Amino acid sequence: MTPPHGSGHSGDGRAGPDRAPLVALLTEQRDGVLVQLSDLSADLAGLIAAGESVATDDEHDPEGTTIAFERAQLASLIETAQARAAELGEAIARAASGDYGLCQSCGQPIGAERLAARPEATACITCATRRGR
Repeated sequence: MTPPHGSGHSGDGRAGPDRAPLVALLTEQRDGVLVQLSDLSADLAGLIAAGESVATDDEHDPEGTTIAFERAQLASLIETAQARAAELGEAIARAASGDYGLCQSCGQPIGAERLAARPEATACITCATRRGR
């Protein structure tokens, strides 16, 4: 999915006419991440519950290391999904205010290709490269 052409910014602080489709697209992406987050959280809760019902000793049980790894992996995926959902939420707010698509560092427009690849981007490619992101 790529954002509609234009950033929704008219250059004078007001959002352009393409703001609604952009907000809808960002909301759809955020909702997808929230579904993923819910699924991952349920998987983690199931893994924890399964581990509690069986008396295992991670250090001496050959499966214990695998279970601990799976818990850590799920926790990491949850953290990543939470961060992405927050970034998309912030992008939705920027789209609603008319600031979407503008670099928060230099104020210049963020390229359409970058926004297509990372709709939650807050920096143009030049500033992002300078920051190492």
